Amino acid sequence: MSQQVAIVTGGTRGIGLAIAVHLAKQGFAVSICGRSEASVAPAVAQLQAIPNAHVHGQVVDVTNFSDAEAYVKSVTAALGGPHVLVNNAGITQDNLLLRMKAEAFAQVVETNLMSAFNMTKPCLRPMLKQKFGRIIMMGSVVGSMGNAGQANYAASKAGMVGFAKSMAKEVGAKGITVNVVAPGFIDTDMTKALPESTLQTIIDGVPARRLGHVDDVADVVSFLIGASYVTGQVIHVDGGMVM
Repeated sequence: MSQQVAIVTGGTRGIGLAIAVHLAKQGFAVSICGRSEASVAPAVAQLQAIPNAHVHGQVVDVTNFSDAEAYVKSVTAALGGPHVLVNNAGITQDNLLLRMKAEAFAQVVETNLMSAFNMTKPCLRPMLKQKFGRIIMMGSVVGSMGNAGQANYAASKAGMVGFAKSMAKEVGAKGITVNVVAPGFIDTDMTKALPESTLQTIIDGVPARRLGHVDDVADVVSFLIGASYVTGQVIHVDGGMVM
């Protein structure tokens, strides 16, 4: 097989960028997308600094099906048909349900869950043609255990689980696997912004007694790409929070 192509949505920072870096170092041709040129350009430059990296980046609104479809066509023209899709794009708009606006619920579900449909559908045809594909949804422990103030986020991540399991049954006989990676508290810009007391309370509730690293998540993604007999599963990368 020629060089494999991986798409990572929301691949401009944090977990998404770490996954893209891992894959580029492993020899994949990698495409990332983000919401603005200001975020995409520096991430592409970082990936291009990796020796022998083949990189493609684009500003994409993954909540729009036509934009997502056009993006997959652009990746195919630049790098070839996708072998790996990591649905990582996501946002939060936290609030208690009584205070949450309907728009905040809809926007989170649209960005986190609808985008996974928008990206997966156009990637399926080339994967079916080549009889190989790895689709990975970036979920969250919150999708399994819930969290006060995150009803919209939890719903979107729980929805990814049902979507992945259904897809796994549809395409399992075609050489395509579909799985969910569900991170817990990972050391990113989001956790760095938390007050120290809040952060310590979080760490005290993690059996591993530490935050995860973005590479912990990227390692599991790499494992799933190589695992041909693992599909329809939710793998928690959370230091033991969900058992």
